Amino acid sequence: MAGQRETEDQPVRAAKTVKRVTLRDVARAAGVSHQTVSRAINAKGEIDPATQQRVLDVARQLRYRPSRFGRGLVRPDVVSVGLIVPDVVNPFFPEFVAGVIAAADERDWQVLVASTENDRSRELALVRSLSQQVDALVGYISHSDAQLEPYVGSVPLVIVDRGLDSSNHALVHIDTAAGIRAGLQHLIDRGHRRIGMIDCECLSAPMVRHRTFLDIVSEHALPVDEGWVVMGEQSPAGGAAAFEALYAARPDITAVVAFNDLVAIGALRAARRIGVHVPDDCALVGYDGLSVVDLVDPPLTTLHLDKRRLGEVAIHQVDQLLAGELPPPIVLTPSLNVRGTT
Repeated sequence: MAGQRETEDQPVRAAKTVKRVTLRDVARAAGVSHQTVSRAINAKGEIDPATQQRVLDVARQLRYRPSRFGRGLVRPDVVSVGLIVPDVVNPFFPEFVAGVIAAADERDWQVLVASTENDRSRELALVRSLSQQVDALVGYISHSDAQLEPYVGSVPLVIVDRGLDSSNHALVHIDTAAGIRAGLQHLIDRGHRRIGMIDCECLSAPMVRHRTFLDIVSEHALPVDEGWVVMGEQSPAGGAAAFEALYAARPDITAVVAFNDLVAIGALRAARRIGVHVPDDCALVGYDGLSVVDLVDPPLTTLHLDKRRLGEVAIHQVDQLLAGELPPPIVLTPSLNVRGTT
């Protein structure tokens, strides 16, 4: 699926007011009773699977959303958006959440935030729970469309940073590969050939950094292979441990690309502790562009992503979905911000 590159002057369209489809509308269109629709929508299990799928297909076509009035959750005239993030401690996600909330506030919408706590097994339960409470969902979701199908129902969904592999939901894609390519090219242009990477597990975009790194070092015929990539935890402590392991295995290394800025900050601390001078002995590139990178010494070279803008365009996609359209993906690309570590 082709992506639409995001630009600052991209028009943002207000949501149209549409008549709410009722459960009885779905029942009439599917040719079943309203009790059958209720069982299908709520996955009660007391229904033939083929009938349930037919009801869900009709509900999606009609853009049916379960009524929230009886639950007393929100005012009936307020659009509500459920937001699922992997982590609320990592400084990346509060900035993203702030962008979502700011864009929702401009439309007088409400936002309900939930976290999977980096536990993939929590995703589908959160999708099901929130889909019964809100008008639309935005989330970092690693499960496939087929896996999501029984849980999301007919609720409009915007998936953030899973890739461009969905034909059923709106997408906001982060072009991580382009970012890593820019960071590595910067190091190569500075004369570095012995470059390592600190990688981490990532549910939404697994192994993208890893694969891109190996592709680029191969393209440039660098004396680097899989052994120059060390896995670590997504934290300063994880970055420190990974840097020490990488430097012990490859003492001739002259540059490192880190999974994110938190990991890079840990690597910078470890380098100082073991007597490696950055950038004179070893250059360092982070990823995310967190505000805290201005506070380290030397300031961190990083691949900057506008997290608030990421949240804003996610709400723009919700706008389109509520207007009855499936918008093309929006693609955001990190930009290289050269500081003192390279």
